[in-house]
Amino acid sequence: MLLCNILNYITMKKLLFLLALTLLVTGVDAQTRKSRKPAARQQTVEQRVIGRHMLSLQWISWDYFGYCDIKKQADGTLTCKGEQRSKENDDYLTIDGTIEIVDALHLKFTGTIVTKIYHIANGQPCVREGTFDFQSYEGRRYWRLMQKTNPCDECTDYVDIYFKR
Repeated sequence: MLLCNILNYITMKKLLFLLALTLLVTGVDAQTRKSRKPAARQQTVEQRVIGRHMLSLQWISWDYFGYCDIKKQADGTLTCKGEQRSKENDDYLTIDGTIEIVDALHLKFTGTIVTKIYHIANGQPCVREGTFDFQSYEGRRYWRLMQKTNPCDECTDYVDIYFKR
C-alpha cells in the first residue's frame, strides 16, 4: 500500500510537471503566433495616413464627427481636406492643405484651418494659416493640433484627426 501511494505521488508530480511544461510552451507559442503578422497585412505609415478620417473640434461635438480626406496626389504630395459642421447652429471647422508625415505619431499640416463658433470671437470665423503640428501621444488614437490656442479669442481648441478604424 505504501509503495502504491509513493508511485501515485511520483506519477502525479510528473503529470503536473508535464502539464505545466505544456502550458508554458503552448502559451509562448500562441503569443508568438499572435504577434507575427504576415508581411502582406503590415501597413506602412503612409498607408495608415491616407484615407478618410473622422475630424472633430470639441466646441462642435465629440458625439458626432466630421471627416478629413487625406489623399496622395500624382506628384506624391499628401493633401488634407475636411470639415465638421454643427447640427444645432452654423458652427463649423474646415481644414485644407497638405500633410507631411514626420512619423506614425506626428504629422505636419501646412494650409488653412478655419473655426467658427458662436461664442468665440463674437461668432466670426477664425482663420489660421501656416504650418501646424498634429501629434498623437499617451496612447491616443488620434492626432491633435498642438497649437491649441485659438488666435482670435485666447481659448483652447482641440482639433483632432482620428486614426482610421
